[in-house]
Amino acid sequence: MWKKLLWIAVTLLGLGSIAILATSRGEQINALWIIVAGLCAFAISYRFYSKWLASKVLLLNDQRATPALVQNDGKDFVPTNRWMVFGHHFAAIAGPGPLVGPVLAAQFGFLPGTLWILIGATLGGGVHDMIVLFASVRRRGKTLGQMVKEEIGRGVGALALISVLAIMIILLAVLALVVVQALAKSPWGVFTIAMTIPIALLMGAGLRSGLFNVSWITAFGIVGLFFAVWGGQFLGNFPALEAWFRHSDRWLAWAIMAYGLAASILPVWMLLTPRDYLSTFLKIGTVAALAVAVLLIHPVLQMPALTKFIDGSGLVFAGPVFPFVCITIACGAVSGFHSLIASGTTPKMLERESRIRDIGYGAMITEMMVALMAMIAACVIQPGEYFAINTKGTPTEVVAKVSAAGFPVNEPQMADLARNLGEQTMFNRAGGAPTFAVGMAHMFARVSAGPTALALWYHFAIMFEALFILTTIDGGTRVGRFLLQDLLGNLWRPLGNTRSWIANSFASMLLVAAWGWFLYQGVIDPLGGINTLWPLFGLANQLLSVIALCLGTTLLIKMGKARYLFITIVPLLFMAVVTFSAGYMKIFSPDPNLGLLASARLAIQKSAQVADAGTAAVLIRQAMMYRIDVFVAAIFLVLVLLIAIGSAVEWYRLLVGRKRVQLHESEFVPLAEVAVG
Repeated sequence: MWKKLLWIAVTLLGLGSIAILATSRGEQINALWIIVAGLCAFAISYRFYSKWLASKVLLLNDQRATPALVQNDGKDFVPTNRWMVFGHHFAAIAGPGPLVGPVLAAQFGFLPGTLWILIGATLGGGVHDMIVLFASVRRRGKTLGQMVKEEIGRGVGALALISVLAIMIILLAVLALVVVQALAKSPWGVFTIAMTIPIALLMGAGLRSGLFNVSWITAFGIVGLFFAVWGGQFLGNFPALEAWFRHSDRWLAWAIMAYGLAASILPVWMLLTPRDYLSTFLKIGTVAALAVAVLLIHPVLQMPALTKFIDGSGLVFAGPVFPFVCITIACGAVSGFHSLIASGTTPKMLERESRIRDIGYGAMITEMMVALMAMIAACVIQPGEYFAINTKGTPTEVVAKVSAAGFPVNEPQMADLARNLGEQTMFNRAGGAPTFAVGMAHMFARVSAGPTALALWYHFAIMFEALFILTTIDGGTRVGRFLLQDLLGNLWRPLGNTRSWIANSFASMLLVAAWGWFLYQGVIDPLGGINTLWPLFGLANQLLSVIALCLGTTLLIKMGKARYLFITIVPLLFMAVVTFSAGYMKIFSPDPNLGLLASARLAIQKSAQVADAGTAAVLIRQAMMYRIDVFVAAIFLVLVLLIAIGSAVEWYRLLVGRKRVQLHESEFVPLAEVAVG
């Protein structure tokens, strides 16, 4: 009885928090209400919904040996401690989406983004991640493309392999570009991230040797990580040493390519798993500290619940609140990228099926809390400063534009902000990352009051974001290598052998060369590259979720669980509407701020009107890149539409056409048998 009363109280508290956020107008709202709503949603969804999925729908069975135990090869298939697997999985899935996405979506007000994060993560993202991880564990750790080919059909599977690999390349390029832009000429950030590599190698070697248990390895890693984070701020006292870590964006681009190559080729226990596990301590620790800061200072949300920009006339980015709040937030609610990790590295390390719930669903709703903290960080800033940071143009133009929109700001105010943060200027710092750092620094500085606290915490936040995002590149590159080997194996079988060092190295070099080319083009782009690649990132990421949910729906039918189809069909239909409507608007909208074709036409018109040849060449190149975006986005949309149609035909044949059901699960191997062997 007391337990029931407790959960009823948690439910009422969560609903009350959401009601306060949704109905309050013209009054100040405390950020604590977002934290309370998130914690209640976290507790209820994990305790009840994920447990129901595990016990009633998926029927997880700990007596069944996992691929890590059956195929243990010491490179990719390695039985790993549950907490290290959680650390790797969370670090790999938590990229720019939960940090940058909510910050950008805050232009609509705090309410739309908060509601989508809460609903999307618990009913969509958690289901998406958990069911793909389950499917891969039951199929010897196979990738998303392989499973689609086996369960839905060879034609659909071939389309899935090609589209998933192409989308993966764009995603990795954008992730790497965000890291490069955050770390360029930032010795502290480069020092911290560089130090995590030797620390991770020592952790991996120590754990592999069997001389040390996970507790000792964890303690060593935490101490080393603390030194790497804390010591970076003192590099300015040693100019010669600082010069080793101060590098241009081009140098960093090559360095990240080299790191991605190493993480893809080396055994998973040596670098990838320990480094991601190590990064998770900083990620979750910082987010938890941010939550504590909110509890201590209980800041007021400066951004209104809804702004005038829900109509699509936003200063940060163009597009109406629906569907672009869903596309922009991405990883914080539902993310197709997660399906690649859940069918790539993670299923090859799990020791028990029951941990699918903890890692698949648990990591997703942990990321939900990260996204809510990012929303708070953006919304506790003065709205005028928020829009001035994220709006393009000269300072005078930005101030006039933002003030005219109803959010007063002036140049002296922005100059004071930049000086307090230790920056030259805070104008034209679009992209979301600097805004999150400003909000985070404001809250931490109020807790640890000091003359240089704001600047210190700002640069810490920039470094934290870079580390947060970099961990998705190493796991993503390794998963991309698996996908590429799936494809190459159809052309020549030896290239698909993941046990071959030569095949692994060849596929890794091809993949890194592919996303590295887009990364380098973004670095040398005079507009920063993000203008070209970011629109594709959001669209491609959500299209992947449609493919993964099509697979999940097919598996439920084949398992005889058709009565539970609503758990995948509802998020599938919603994400299909979101992605295809956003894709149509992004291509064909007559607004040059939104439509890519309109943007290309405007750039060509401007190039014909300017006298300077250099400026005209830049505009023509910009128009060409917009047209490439159109072509790539159209290809993605067509491929995913064909996959969705092929999946629907397969569902009809299974449910109505009386097609014989054939599940391609691996043979049941009892856990005791593997343990004895």
